[in-house]
Amino acid sequence: PVSLRVTKTIQVPKEKDEFEDDEEKKDEGDDIEVSEDEDVEEKEPEMEEVATYEYEQINTDPAIWARDKDEITDEEYQDFYMVLGKSEGTMYGQAEDWTHFNAEGNINFKSILYLPSEVPPALQQGNLEQMKTGLRLYVRKVLISDEFDLMPRYLSFIKGVVDSDDLPLNVNRETLQESKIIKIIKKKLVRKAIELIRNLSKKELPEDESEEAEVDADGNVIVKEEKPKKVHPYITWYKKFGLSLKMGCIDDPANKDKLQKLLRFKSSKTEGVDEYVSLEEYVARMNDWQKEIYIYPGESIKQLKESSFMDAFIDRDVEVLFLTDAIDEYYVANVREFDGKKFRDITKEGVKFSDEDEDLAKRRNKVYTEKFRPLTKYLKKLYGTDVQRVTISKRLGKAPAIISSSEWGQSANMERIMRAQAFAHGMAPGDHNLPAGIMELNPRHPFVIKLLESLPEDEETEVPQSVKDTAWILLDMATMSGGFPIRDPKKYAARMTRVLQSNLGVESLDLADEIDPPEEEDEPEEPAFDMPDMENFEMPDLEDLDM
Repeated sequence: PVSLRVTKTIQVPKEKDEFEDDEEKKDEGDDIEVSEDEDVEEKEPEMEEVATYEYEQINTDPAIWARDKDEITDEEYQDFYMVLGKSEGTMYGQAEDWTHFNAEGNINFKSILYLPSEVPPALQQGNLEQMKTGLRLYVRKVLISDEFDLMPRYLSFIKGVVDSDDLPLNVNRETLQESKIIKIIKKKLVRKAIELIRNLSKKELPEDESEEAEVDADGNVIVKEEKPKKVHPYITWYKKFGLSLKMGCIDDPANKDKLQKLLRFKSSKTEGVDEYVSLEEYVARMNDWQKEIYIYPGESIKQLKESSFMDAFIDRDVEVLFLTDAIDEYYVANVREFDGKKFRDITKEGVKFSDEDEDLAKRRNKVYTEKFRPLTKYLKKLYGTDVQRVTISKRLGKAPAIISSSEWGQSANMERIMRAQAFAHGMAPGDHNLPAGIMELNPRHPFVIKLLESLPEDEETEVPQSVKDTAWILLDMATMSGGFPIRDPKKYAARMTRVLQSNLGVESLDLADEIDPPEEEDEPEEPAFDMPDMENFEMPDLEDLDM
């Protein structure tokens, strides 16, 4: 208990000394005797003020986590959350949701955990090392630490308190950190935090009130504007904290399956800013023949939807998940599957569709490979180390060619992320070795067919420069469509210059002679307008004016 010393002033009878008592007795002896029937009037005692000191207990109310949760209002929970935020010198808005529980068993403790509605500043900047752990640790209601490491780094945004009666009071923080009791408490707190997030994701939206249709004077139903669709509170929260959940799938293999069910993604079938799909929903609406979860990592949703990689999936009405966060590449590399379905990057080789006739596909591929063998052989010789190999594609729709990554190599998006590393050592700026991808040709595209026909029958015959430029431009198109940068911008500019020269019919690129325009006569300057002297300006009398 915490007590406060309080000073109070009270009225008490004034104490008399011995001399005053003797004088009063003499006065009483000289008094006239009165009969018993007469009332004796007693004198009122003289009073004086005396200061007293008392101790009053100021924490008579129990701690909020020690009270019954059914007796605590939402406003009290929010007020306590604001207290936790103010104590750290930061404010994160109101709490999105919370859980209040008593853990009973071998280890007993009480706790309140909060989900913030706003991202802490350190987390916004990606400075996980500067994130303050948001849990306060109490032992028998005595504060041990307000920054105790009770949550993993992917749940560092969780705020709250933990109060245990099983922990010792007379140990230092380092010893307490290694306590087996603390490890058990951590495990239970993580499970409760994930359960809190899951409950938020399953919260049902209130149904819209049905409105009666209004009818005009002619009896026609008045069509009202559709109200905007309500956004689920979990989607609003996930947009801010989704990266932390993906980090948890990497850092916490024990809870990987639970965390994956909380992830949300954009896909080729989602529309609108607030429409997302979960992995469970994706698997539930997969085609019967589909055995893998198709993913497409990249920079923006717009670029991914318009990419040539999507042609075959759009034609087959196959949903593809769009991964636009930088952490998605690391997440897929570590997790690799969900519910027994492997993730398949559509920008890599080896993408197959089980809905087609395998025997027919093999026969077609054999014929195309044999037909375009002179072209693939020549292109590999022309490109050299700029490509790993040149093959005939089985999945391209409208694009003439595209550059894909090897099945076990890094995607173009991952290469972009690696080149953007700010703390990469041992590599000079711009000295990145660009990967050599696999060039896939579309055997049905007229560009590819025409390029095959343009090759001389004799391999020893020199190929015209225009055909070489066309082949290089085809590679440039395929490279940019695959998400890779141009390997040699100078050569690319030279090729485009030759193409423009040919299309415009320009014979020479020599610059025209510089012009020598005649000298122009100096035009007289316009006279400047002199402003009147406003200081000596007198306003005429209105009565003298002839109106």
